[in-house]
Amino acid sequence: MKIVCIGGGPAGLYFGLLMKKRNPAHDITIIERNRPYDTFGWGVVFSNQTLGNLSVADEETARTILQSFNHWDDIDVHIKGKTVTSGGHGFCGIGRKRLLNILQERCEQLGVKLVFETDVVDDQTVTAEYGADLVIASDGLNSRIRTRYADTYQPDIDMRQCRFVWLGTKKMFDAFTFAFEQTEHGWFQAHIYQFDGDTSTFIIEAPEETWQKAGIDKMSQEEGIAYCEKLFARYLDGYPLLSNAKHLRGAAIWIKFPRVICNAWVHWNQIDGKNVPVVLMGDAAHSAHFSIGSGTKLALEDAIELARCFDMHGKDGMEKVLDAYQELRSVEVLKIQSAARNSMEWFENVQRYAYLEPEQLAYSMLTRSQRISHENLRLRDPDYVQRYEQWIAERSFAQAGLPMPDNGKQAPPPMLTPFRLRGTVLKNRIVVSPMAQYSAVDGTVGDYHLVHLGSRAMGGAGMVFAEMTCVSADARITPGCPGLYAPQHVTAWKRIVDFVHTNTDAKIAVQLGHAGPKGSTRCAWDGIDLPLESGNWPLVAASEMQYLDGVSQVARAATRDDMERIQADFVMATRAAAEAGFDWLELHCAHGYLLSSFISPLTNRREDEYGGSLENRCRYPLQIFAAMREVWPQDRPISVRISAHDWVEGGITPDDAVAIARLFKQAGADMIDCSSGQVSKKEQPVYGRMFQTPFADRVRNEARIPTIAVGAIYEADHANSIIAAGRADLCAIARPHLANPAWTLNEAAKIGYQDMPWPKQYRPAKVQLERNLERDRQMAAANSGLSPQQIAARLMDGS
Repeated sequence: MKIVCIGGGPAGLYFGLLMKKRNPAHDITIIERNRPYDTFGWGVVFSNQTLGNLSVADEETARTILQSFNHWDDIDVHIKGKTVTSGGHGFCGIGRKRLLNILQERCEQLGVKLVFETDVVDDQTVTAEYGADLVIASDGLNSRIRTRYADTYQPDIDMRQCRFVWLGTKKMFDAFTFAFEQTEHGWFQAHIYQFDGDTSTFIIEAPEETWQKAGIDKMSQEEGIAYCEKLFARYLDGYPLLSNAKHLRGAAIWIKFPRVICNAWVHWNQIDGKNVPVVLMGDAAHSAHFSIGSGTKLALEDAIELARCFDMHGKDGMEKVLDAYQELRSVEVLKIQSAARNSMEWFENVQRYAYLEPEQLAYSMLTRSQRISHENLRLRDPDYVQRYEQWIAERSFAQAGLPMPDNGKQAPPPMLTPFRLRGTVLKNRIVVSPMAQYSAVDGTVGDYHLVHLGSRAMGGAGMVFAEMTCVSADARITPGCPGLYAPQHVTAWKRIVDFVHTNTDAKIAVQLGHAGPKGSTRCAWDGIDLPLESGNWPLVAASEMQYLDGVSQVARAATRDDMERIQADFVMATRAAAEAGFDWLELHCAHGYLLSSFISPLTNRREDEYGGSLENRCRYPLQIFAAMREVWPQDRPISVRISAHDWVEGGITPDDAVAIARLFKQAGADMIDCSSGQVSKKEQPVYGRMFQTPFADRVRNEARIPTIAVGAIYEADHANSIIAAGRADLCAIARPHLANPAWTLNEAAKIGYQDMPWPKQYRPAKVQLERNLERDRQMAAANSGLSPQQIAARLMDGS
């Protein structure tokens, strides 16, 4: 083949050498606009995993790169006068110039043609000139080719919120260093790492608003650098900060990061009667924020994957190769970009987390991408995790007003520390989510609910939530939904509450709600959201609506009389819940039910004082909450479940969720249960593990109110990471608890925590489970050469 790579960065160079190595007959040309052996930038970072990929792809290049690396294991986080260190991270730094020089030399050894100081203005002219069969567009973040064929590639370019500058210094750092400095204008942070024998990269960033308030936008380049030298003087020890962008004037060295996502990576041109593909690679195709150091990694792995696809599918033709490349590579890139976005947004919002104590803020930063978890940190640095777990436990027991256990053993993991809210103390941070069971009769719960909730209360959770319990017969979702609107309902619920209190040390909560426009439907197994075949009851909503277009019963707009009657129903049900002995109350304002229909602009089109602005749309739910709080015992908490994201354009956003939380906090709410969606069938949620946790994180750390995280939390590692980082105060586990009532007990055993209390009747099972798990770890260790502790960590980390 004749291959032309436009852009001589890591992607183009590495692909060129890999293809030439595979077949010396390939005619490969790389065209670069800069001079030979010239580049801009300071150092780049690779993980040990990336080095492994390079070694497999081309051992000779990898060996040369390895010889040029500066390696370190520690991360130092400096904030508020404290330094937190964790180890075992396995990073390598290399100068960007040195890396490109190595790749250029290797290309020349193999016979790849390098053309320098040539700025390609028209890729089609170059394609015709070289007779190319394949064109690689590796022309960087500001790719001309991506712009020219934007209709094909469909790029989504998001200019982010921070300004950053890429500097260097001769001060040596023996750890990857993150330094945070607060000014009167806001927070600045530095990302610092050594990449060769005498130079370190020193990236400084700050939110745009902070940067402008500091006046850097009006400073000369020299003045801006001097400002940073003064700001970060304690880390520089008198060494100056250096710029290699002297050609730029003023504040032009401070740039914004463009997040690039392309829907397609291949465009086909007709050149001289031949179909020639133009393939995006590296930054032209995607970008990943520098805070996780993956831009160069992604570029090199693009090259590896495309070369591999030629090996696998070359005989089937170019189209098959490129289809496979885009399909395989785009999935992996999106994973990295998702992690990079999490990391980027954390650094954009340092102010959100700055109130945390330094120990927790550092942990939050280390786990910001959600790719590094609690057990992964334990694998890297068990001593650090042990110290941090001790710190978290001591703080949690103190806040709960309980003595710290003094058993000479390990501290409980974060998810198993106690939590106090008003006068209620939960033994741990795991709660069983309210999950509809559709098994009540005329609103009355029975033996099924006793076994369902009782078994889960015995299974180790700190609290179990009863499913949404309806405040009137016409508030039910289905005829099988439970209620608290008749005397027999109180008696039936009290039987279950008494069982939990007598036989377990768990607490039990009830969630009160009104189905609104989503009521009068069949049980889920008979057709979810489908209306009853007969016996329907009238529905109300904030505005007239039909949940399933052309299918659902039409709900009429609630009148003032309706609203007063429903508020009285909520008050009556609240009194009934207190009489039944529930420890905790939750008001359901999510998922498109009645109160949610008032909050979301998708379903509230009212023109009175209950419609329009967010404050007006929240007015009725807040009135109901205030009335409930007045009659609910003052020493017992009330939480509020909200849909923190409607996942529909024009609906509730996470920004709105923070505002909603603040309104309920002002009204006296103790906690926000952060769910999302189910308001509109037009929703397009983005699923994934812990996919709703960022909503709990934002609400907790911006509105400063405790939160419950929900959604695809299915192992102890998730819960420990969430609680330890301060992203939420409780984790609600739903489907895993359906599959295993003793989920909490089992997960504690899996991570090796043996001080978890079990019901006395079940203690023989505890001993056997722990023995079996330890035997499995010992066998895996014997077969792998790792310690049992490392095996346990890797099992939890999925590796």
